[in-house]
Amino acid sequence: MAKKDDKMSMPMSGAGLVRYFDDESVGPKLSPEVIVVVTIILAIFCFVLRYSV
Repeated sequence: MAKKDDKMSMPMSGAGLVRYFDDESVGPKLSPEVIVVVTIILAIFCFVLRYSV
């Protein structure tokens, strides 16, 4: 059995807490509604192309 070293201690932790920063990121800003609408339009377009031939 290994001996317990009194000098060794566990590293500090954030207790499972994560910080999220409000940094401005590079890229387009799209709302979730726009993404859903574009996805639905793309899906309909794919179905039309698949079954029109």
